[in-house]
Amino acid sequence: MAAPMSLLVEFGGGAELLFDGIKKHQVTLPCQPEPWDIRNLLKWIKQNLLKERPELFIQGDTVRPGILVLINDADWELMGELDYKLQDQDNVVFISTLHGG
Repeated sequence: MAAPMSLLVEFGGGAELLFDGIKKHQVTLPCQPEPWDIRNLLKWIKQNLLKERPELFIQGDTVRPGILVLINDADWELMGELDYKLQDQDNVVFISTLHGG
């Protein structure tokens, strides 16, 4: 059983507008049978933090193209993307690279 976990989840580049304009969220993830990974975190974010227009953040079971994901300041592609097993006190940042012009 995965113990409760504390994370800092941040949104930037306009993505914060989908989360009531709040850029930094200190969150505690509840206990669950399997370890927390980014895939499960995205589901939790959609259910608990996302306030509007989920189609601008989530596509299928991952983030929409154009959203950069950093885990502890490293590109998530280097960390295993959706399969990265979260650790207590991780910092996960979502930055939208989609801007109007």
